Amino acid sequence: MKRLRLAWQYPRLPLACAVLCAIALSLAAGRMAAATAADGQADVPTEASAARYRAGYRRPRTAPHPAGNARTAARAELGRMLFFDPRLSKSGSMSCATCHDPGLSWGDGRALAIGDGRQKLLRRTPTILNLAWAPALAWDGRADSLEEQARGPIEAEGEMNMKMDLLISRLQFSAGYRRLFDKAYPGEPIAPETMSKAIATFERGIVSADAPFDRWVAGDDLAIPENARRGLVLFNEKARCGVCHSGWRFTDDGFYDIGVVTTDEGRGKVTPFIELTRFAFKTPTLRNVAQRAPYLHNGSAATLADVIDLYDRGGIAKRPSLSPEIKPLGLTAGEKADLMAFLLTLTSADPRTPAPVLPR
Repeated sequence: MKRLRLAWQYPRLPLACAVLCAIALSLAAGRMAAATAADGQADVPTEASAARYRAGYRRPRTAPHPAGNARTAARAELGRMLFFDPRLSKSGSMSCATCHDPGLSWGDGRALAIGDGRQKLLRRTPTILNLAWAPALAWDGRADSLEEQARGPIEAEGEMNMKMDLLISRLQFSAGYRRLFDKAYPGEPIAPETMSKAIATFERGIVSADAPFDRWVAGDDLAIPENARRGLVLFNEKARCGVCHSGWRFTDDGFYDIGVVTTDEGRGKVTPFIELTRFAFKTPTLRNVAQRAPYLHNGSAATLADVIDLYDRGGIAKRPSLSPEIKPLGLTAGEKADLMAFLLTLTSADPRTPAPVLPR
């Protein structure tokens, strides 16, 4: 249009002059585009980068199950009953679902979790979305499997505070549970091991549904808006979020000190002989992250914008264990807005998980 307008306005200009003017206008437009980018407008993915991102973020269609605890409908149903049953706590008032509420993206919406006797715990409740693929569980990675993790909160004094022998007695006393266990694990007793396996089976089925970003990954270029596509590039390039929040679950399952002000040494308590694990916490998934405020292991970031600001400044607490990945980013306000737009495309409309009628 600029060239046409130039020719119409100046019909007597020599052709060479017209060409030079057109080049000058083109260069000026390029400078304006560069200025816009510097003010917060990143590029959308190129064809090559889009193909690379789509390959890296393509999700599997089935969840893995260990050979010793293959999934069956009976096992998943037994696990669902146990997950929602407050009889698994000493007080009879808390269940796994009390903290891992399906209506709150399998968290509890609190800055810090609440345990037995309404006492406030030291860490925020993490989501249990997509844990079937996780090699280590909990903020500090202290559990190596979902079967192991299932028992931890039940027996922990600060959490559900339940003695395992008393719990097994309660389950054995229930005719309804005896039938469920016999159907799910025929020939195996009602024991801590079978109880843990059932809960783990149910939890492996808690998988986030397709989000708008997944539709983009599948090839629909318009599934996410342009600002979110710019945010995707920032996420993987300048902001470097994808270094740790990688793969379709947006986590590498690693442990990092990201510079949060805290006295909790996190992974350092599990591996005290490794200095770099002090104050390190597991990389959380970003699936449905917009539904899980507040953020970080101690709930100290009220909003996603606060989290982006934390990373942008390269963390707050500067200490020897600070992960080398954490450095000031120099993001503009526009770039932060684009990052936020991208994160919102990771929210899926997951099916409801209503509380079951519990066995008697």
